[in-house]
Amino acid sequence: MAKKKKRKLFKFKKRPTRRKKRKTNYKQAWNRFKTDFLQKIGILSIFFVIFTLLSGIVIYRWVDTANQRHGELMQREVDYEQRIGFIESIVPISQRLQRQYGVLASVSMAQAALESDFGRSQLGAEYNNLYGVKTDATDPDGVDFQTLEYFDDEWVEITDRFKVYPSWEASMEGHAILINEGTSWDPTFYQAVLNGDNYVEQANGLQESGYATDPTYADKIIEMIETYELNQYDQPI
Repeated sequence: MAKKKKRKLFKFKKRPTRRKKRKTNYKQAWNRFKTDFLQKIGILSIFFVIFTLLSGIVIYRWVDTANQRHGELMQREVDYEQRIGFIESIVPISQRLQRQYGVLASVSMAQAALESDFGRSQLGAEYNNLYGVKTDATDPDGVDFQTLEYFDDEWVEITDRFKVYPSWEASMEGHAILINEGTSWDPTFYQAVLNGDNYVEQANGLQESGYATDPTYADKIIEMIETYELNQYDQPI
């Protein structure tokens, strides 16, 4: 018998799989994505932090400015109320003194407000001296204070002795008597004040008589009167 020939079996070569390569590509892509994402998140985080800080600074400054303005407004309101309170407290005294001594109520009040900062200066609040009236260096009841005087076209700080009064009313009366009766060496020293028919003329009379060394004293008195409408309290002359 003839021998049967064995058939040759053809072996098919397996195609190389690319799974590993795909996995590698996926992994690389994921890593790139993750890196890019983290970088973007990092950049966004930085921007967010900067934005938050800047916003905080802006808000803080806005709140701080608002608080300062509110505080200033409150202080102005308190200050205004104190000034009006001072004026109202001396109106009847100044009107009585005008009838007795001839100094207009508005002028008397304006001087008191200007010289004592509406009764709040140490000299006015503690020693009741509303007009900065000085006294002899030997006066045992006087008090020494530093003050500014205008000499040779400049302001000079000096120490002088000032009179002490038992009350604001006593201070105002002493001032009215001084204007009316003058100084011990010249009874007509302040006659220019008494000759004035209105607050402008009396204020200028104080300047002419040398009541204060300030070259703008009359202007300050007139401005004080007009700002607070003190002339409404003047009595008919």
